[in-house]
Amino acid sequence: MAIHPKSRLAKPRSSIFILTASIACIAVLYLVSCLVSVPASIQNVVPPNRHTLQDKYLYWGSRIDCPGKHCDSCEGLGHQESSLRCALEEALFLGRTFVMPSRLCINPIHNKKGILHQSGNMVSEEGWAANSCAMDSLYDLDFMSNTVPVILDNSKTWHHVLTTSMKLGSRGIAHVEGISRTDLQNQKIYSNLLLINRTASPLSWFMECKDRNNRSSIMLPYSFLPSMAAKKLRDAAEKIKAHLGDYDAIHVRRGDKIKTRKDRFGVDRSLHPHLDRDTRAEFILCRISKWVPRGRTLFIASNERTPGFFSPLSARYKLAYSSNYSSLLDPIIENNYQLFMVERFIMMGAKTFIRTFKEDDTDLSLTDDPKKNTKIWQIPVYSWEGGEGGNC
Repeated sequence: MAIHPKSRLAKPRSSIFILTASIACIAVLYLVSCLVSVPASIQNVVPPNRHTLQDKYLYWGSRIDCPGKHCDSCEGLGHQESSLRCALEEALFLGRTFVMPSRLCINPIHNKKGILHQSGNMVSEEGWAANSCAMDSLYDLDFMSNTVPVILDNSKTWHHVLTTSMKLGSRGIAHVEGISRTDLQNQKIYSNLLLINRTASPLSWFMECKDRNNRSSIMLPYSFLPSMAAKKLRDAAEKIKAHLGDYDAIHVRRGDKIKTRKDRFGVDRSLHPHLDRDTRAEFILCRISKWVPRGRTLFIASNERTPGFFSPLSARYKLAYSSNYSSLLDPIIENNYQLFMVERFIMMGAKTFIRTFKEDDTDLSLTDDPKKNTKIWQIPVYSWEGGEGGNC
């Protein structure tokens, strides 16, 4: 009988003790969390992310090659990629996250539907209406961030970075122009800043990479951006590659590159005097015969829109074009840049890939005319010269 009163008295003491201990534990945990927690303003700037370089940022502008002479009109994808690659290289060099323009300008000259919408002897002259496209519709930014951390300039993170950098004043942001990346890295007035806002060369962004022709100084190879194609574009390319099987590929650039102008005597001249000749089917047949055996499947990517232009190649090869896969591509392709991203990914998977121009000395090419730095307008050549074509 004496046990029951003791048990009734023990319960209140036990409950009070447990409650007190719980409150004490919560208080201790709260104090510890306050001591070790990161300020909310910093958490907003740098959200949890697998990247480790997102505490400092590099911004070159809201549009590639702008401000500068390309603000009103933009160059083609290759030109813009050279500029973008230059900016990404600087971010990689500085250990900063690159703030990428959220949209990429599309030049109407490079946005014809062309070869993707051929029908019999007709070719569509229709162009895609858009004059720009979302950057993440071309590139897989998460995939890219494994090499160079990037965010878009329409993201919440970028908004937080801007807000915080303005609050920090001179400790938050610096506007720089004409300063080398080495100085930006080594001088503390720049290296400790949250944000560096660079005004790049008004000629083109890639002019900031003055050693771009020095292969040893290149941090990101030419193949970097082509390999970063958006996932839906890569998936489409992989399906086409699987259907093609074992294949070779050529990229035939004509269009804008074969343009001529008349000199003061009324004579046509060209910056690439052999290109029109070298990219015609009969000359291509002769050129590639030493690299591509008869009977091979040959995938052709080109901006040439004349129906049947490459048909003579079928005498030796099984020809394939992106237009053969329009049922797969039409639902996902919204502009010519996306189409070229797919075609380029396919060409990268070819056993033998032949470019129009050489990018480096090891490349196979359809022409020996140089691609860049050509300022001499010459009379075009449309036939074999000297001993050329003797083996064809």
